Amino acid sequence: MKKNRFPDKDKIKIQFSHVAYRMAERFSMRDTGIYHYQTWTEEETLLKISQCDVLVISGFWNNALLEDAKNLKYVQSIGAGYDQFPLEELKMRGIRLVNAKGVNTNAVAEHALSLMLALTRQVHISRDNQINSFWRGMLGDISLREDELLGKTVLIVGMGNIGSRLAKFAKALDMRVLGVKRDTLHVNGPVDEIYSPGELLNAVGEADYVVLTCPLTPETENIVDKDFINQMKQSAYFINVARGGCVDEQSLINALNSKKIAGAAIDHFKDEPLKKTSLFWKIPNLIITPHTAGETRLYEERVIDITLENLGRLWRNETDLIHQIV
Repeated sequence: MKKNRFPDKDKIKIQFSHVAYRMAERFSMRDTGIYHYQTWTEEETLLKISQCDVLVISGFWNNALLEDAKNLKYVQSIGAGYDQFPLEELKMRGIRLVNAKGVNTNAVAEHALSLMLALTRQVHISRDNQINSFWRGMLGDISLREDELLGKTVLIVGMGNIGSRLAKFAKALDMRVLGVKRDTLHVNGPVDEIYSPGELLNAVGEADYVVLTCPLTPETENIVDKDFINQMKQSAYFINVARGGCVDEQSLINALNSKKIAGAAIDHFKDEPLKKTSLFWKIPNLIITPHTAGETRLYEERVIDITLENLGRLWRNETDLIHQIV
């Protein structure tokens, strides 16, 4: 690995690069005395990359940046993903890469719970009625009324940090929790039963709510397909706060339109932003959120916490960084 001496605190320059996140603004409020600035476009990021020692970035990353990044020592990914970064090239240049794993754990778990509650309490239907100035009367048909989470069963597919956090929320509401995890011997969240991926279809039929919190891998691609949906109760709801690639979207559209399942809530689609011609927009028993599950007012703060902790370690000549990839 090429030697790449880390600069002292009074010499370091941090470049925050993002189209929307107020990284530099929030960093300034920490009053660190560290020189920093923000670039808001890909062009501006490339123009100023030669100035920085530390680059905090996600979507603007382009491998061409390395040609001008003569002083770059440390890259902080704003998100948990790091597929866009050339790991071997960074390693060869002696550039540290750290991701933001865990910054949205609570936010995404809360979002999943809010979608479960919204579907159960028919908030989307009330909103539609409000837009149409329609006051719904009392319902004699019990099957059409709002419901409660108390005593219901939730199946959480992916018992990592987010799934484990959601399990805690669900147990606090006296729900029965089923989990799916590759390593069934080590489970952090409170579950009543744990299943391996190979046992997934055996568990689906027990659930009133199926929630995806798993990563997108070759094993989870299109994991929710026609066979999966056919195992679900007709009264069950599907919630996806994972990746759109985990779902066979046409099978889900068919199931929602035919009332094969009661409804769904989706935060991530295969192609985003969702096209105006998408069939998803017109499905009444579906709630759509625009990939915002993890994007709360605390997001910038948590990324900055990781960055400052690792800068402190580097200044103390420590070798291990939190969430280090390279």
